[in-house]
Parts: sequence; structure tokens; C-alpha cells
Amino acid sequence: MKNLLFVFGLLLLFTATSLSQTDNNTKTLLIRCDDLGMSHSVNMAFKELMETGLKFSASVMFPCAWYQEAVDILKVNPQITVGIHLTLNAEWKNYRWGPIAGRDKVPSLVDSNGYFFPSRATFFANNPKLNEIEIELRAQIERALNSGIKISYMDYHMGTAVDKPELRSIVERLAKEYGLAVSRYFGEVDIESMYSVDIDNKKDFLFDLTGNLKTNQVNLLVCHIGKDQPELQAMIDMNSFGLPEMSKHREAELKALISAKQQNVFEKNNINLINYNDLIDDIGLDKMKSPVESGY
Repeated sequence: MKNLLFVFGLLLLFTATSLSQTDNNTKTLLIRCDDLGMSHSVNMAFKELMETGLKFSASVMFPCAWYQEAVDILKVNPQITVGIHLTLNAEWKNYRWGPIAGRDKVPSLVDSNGYFFPSRATFFANNPKLNEIEIELRAQIERALNSGIKISYMDYHMGTAVDKPELRSIVERLAKEYGLAVSRYFGEVDIESMYSVDIDNKKDFLFDLTGNLKTNQVNLLVCHIGKDQPELQAMIDMNSFGLPEMSKHREAELKALISAKQQNVFEKNNINLINYNDLIDDIGLDKMKSPVESGY
């Protein structure tokens, strides 16, 4: 009997050791795809990616004209964790959007035509008022929460909504008020984006990236997907850093993600894919920390 217990104990020790080694070798990756609702072509890319079964989080631009189609897509894909892509810029030539709150309530946030400014520089050059920024961000959150889909987190289009400490404070206060997570507030570490990688090299870049992720951290990959269709082809970024052939770049990102899923790249590289619901469950909203204060 003693020998049997001894053997059983060794077996348990071996099993525990094996699991520990597996855990130590596992990499954690959170894929966040931005700009859902921006256009029909972008929405169709998201729909195609969802159909692969890939686990990712989707950030919706609620001021944009196509957000309602995005909501309809998400209603039949409840497995997707949804966030609000807080938006204070409209950067595309001939395709602009403005505040949900209405230009009369937030005049310092818009140009003479009532549209958001295309860049952070032009936005802040207009001396936006903090109370108007809060009015608009609150309006976007309210639209999202009333859309009929579960909203879990917030992030920020072009970084504008957290560009300055006083703006970041508004976002943090609203997150606490509405019980929402904030992207990058769980210690996520940004890894290099595919966006500016050459169109023909995005797939190889992603595959190499997945093979070199660090353990013991949440790796955050922010993606921008779309379909290379006439609608998206006509959109020109008015920012100096905007990419030529943007639609081709976005479709190449989409294809790279789909290929990675179809070829089991994540499994082969021992990658645990998570979303923001997982982080909320594992860490908790009350444990969120500003990346500025935390240094990550």
C-alpha cells in the first residue's frame, strides 16, 4: 500500500511539473481589431474574420455612419468582446463624421462644417473645452450601451482621447462610472503592428511575430482590417503618416490573420488567445492601472 501511494505521489508530482512547464512556455496574445463601423468594407472584413472562429476583441466607432451595420453583425456574434473606439477625429478626405452630441453642444471639437478635425494637432489647435470633450465621450458611451450589444471596454482612436492628462482623467472617470474596462490598463504590452509593414510581407511578419512573443506578459496586437473595395479605395488619409493604398494594407492584415487561424499558427506556437472579457474576469475592473502611472 505504501509503495502504491509513493508511486501515486510521484505521478502527481510529475503531472504538476509538466503543467507548470507548459504554463511557463505559453504565450498570451490579445488581438484587438479597431475601426469596426467605420465603413461597409471594414464591417465586411470583420464579418469574415469572425466567421473563422478567431478569438479577438472588436472596437466600434459609434460616431460613424456604418456603426448600425456593425451592431447587427455583432448581435449574431456574441462570442466577440466589444469595445468603444472613443473617437474625436475624422481623418479621411471626402468621408467625415462629427459628434454624436451635436455640433451645437460641442462647438470647440469641430471645424466650420461640423466635422471632427483630421489630426490630434488640429484638434488641440482649436482649444477644445474639457466639458465638451466629456459631453461627447459620454454621448458615444451612451449610444454604445443602448445599442443592444454587450460593451466591455473602451479604447481611443488615434490616441486623442488620452493624449493629455486631463483628457485621460475624463476617460478614467467615465470608465468607472459606466463599469467599463480601458484598453492597456491591465498591463498589456503593445507589440509591433502590421499596419505599416509592406503589403506583401504582412503574413510572414505576423507568422514570425507569433513565434517570438514573450511569456509572462499579455501581448497586445492592434490590427486594422478591411476589404480592398471601391468604397475603401476612395478614402484618403489627410494625416502625413497616412498610408498610400490603405485598402490594400487593411485587406492584407485581414488575410494574414485568417491564414494564421487556418494554419493553426497560434496553437503551433503555444499561444493562448484571450480577449478583454478574460482580462476583466481574471484581473477585475478594480485592479486597472493607468499605463502612464504604471510605466507599462
